Amino acid sequence: MRAHAHHQVDPGQDGREFRRVLGSFCSGITILTASVDGEPVGMTCQSFFSVSLDPPLVSFCVSRSSTTYPVLREADGFVVNVLGTDQELLSSHFAARGADRWTGVDWSPSSITGSPVLADSLAVLDCAVDAEIAAGDHILVVARVLGMRARDDAGPLLYYRGAYRRLHDAVRPTGAAALRRGGAE
Repeated sequence: MRAHAHHQVDPGQDGREFRRVLGSFCSGITILTASVDGEPVGMTCQSFFSVSLDPPLVSFCVSRSSTTYPVLREADGFVVNVLGTDQELLSSHFAARGADRWTGVDWSPSSITGSPVLADSLAVLDCAVDAEIAAGDHILVVARVLGMRARDDAGPLLYYRGAYRRLHDAVRPTGAAALRRGGAE
């Protein structure tokens, strides 16, 4: 068995090293969207995760310095758009500060909260904020899921070690492709 060299660093002393180490954890990419006073708002978020099945709860973290989240928070609800492999440019576009995020973006209002549902999202969850918890330089937001849907024909857009990645074989092959791979239909 091969030993791996590990060195200890105080996470509070070296933020770059803390970020590098946490970059070893792969995450999905979402765009949180809402409609405030009839105008769409949105932001890229990679710190999204499930919390509870009963009741259905999800969570995400947002920086206290975010200028978008306070606006998004004014809405009665919001949508979590889980991004698929073909939405890398959309993720980068919504992550940019000060940009007009909605020019040329294809979306429709959700039937539950009226929040923007981005075209071709891998999954969509209509949500309402349930709780906000101070967590260092971030806010941990817990949200109730009011409705949801997902596509089965695409893989997720991932973020790993500072770059976008794609999960190979994320979509279950069917038909001849499944048979070539030894899968069953």
